[in-house]
Amino acid sequence: MLMLIVLIVILALVALLFVTAYNRLVGLRQHVNEAFADIDVQLKQRQDLVPNLVETVKGYAAHERGTLDEVTQARAAAASAGDVGAKAQAESALTGALGKLMVVAEAYPELKANQNFMQLQSELADLENKIAASRRFFNNAVSEYNASIQAFPAVLIAGMAGFTAREFFDVGPDRATLQNAPQVKFS
Repeated sequence: MLMLIVLIVILALVALLFVTAYNRLVGLRQHVNEAFADIDVQLKQRQDLVPNLVETVKGYAAHERGTLDEVTQARAAAASAGDVGAKAQAESALTGALGKLMVVAEAYPELKANQNFMQLQSELADLENKIAASRRFFNNAVSEYNASIQAFPAVLIAGMAGFTAREFFDVGPDRATLQNAPQVKFS
């Protein structure tokens, strides 16, 4: 009888350990999903800002059609990107296209003095800072989640319960330029 009680206690402790580990993994996965949703909201805000920026620049620099088209296409690709990797790649391309647009704007003093353009440029800089902060938060959540699904005893549960490693929001080769805050010049 004593042996049966000891066996039941051991099984109850093991079950408790598994339930606790499973619940922790679920919480971490939700944390990662929430962090990605934050990035997604801010990327959508930036994508919504792009047409206004393009239209403002178009009024002053109509012959810069190639750059304007590139920004528009990059925005469309970013808006339709699905998973984390595709979204990171598309957003990196959009960032590059926006950089070219800002270079074009530098050549037009009347445009740089336009109040609407200055406001849009300021909003874009603010969004870029928020996106960078959200990306850091997301990558931290992914790191914690990935480490947890590889640690004992959660590793025993993770595979059986369908917990798989998540991908970081990596901006690729543009990382050096994105780590610096965007420069907004009104000269």
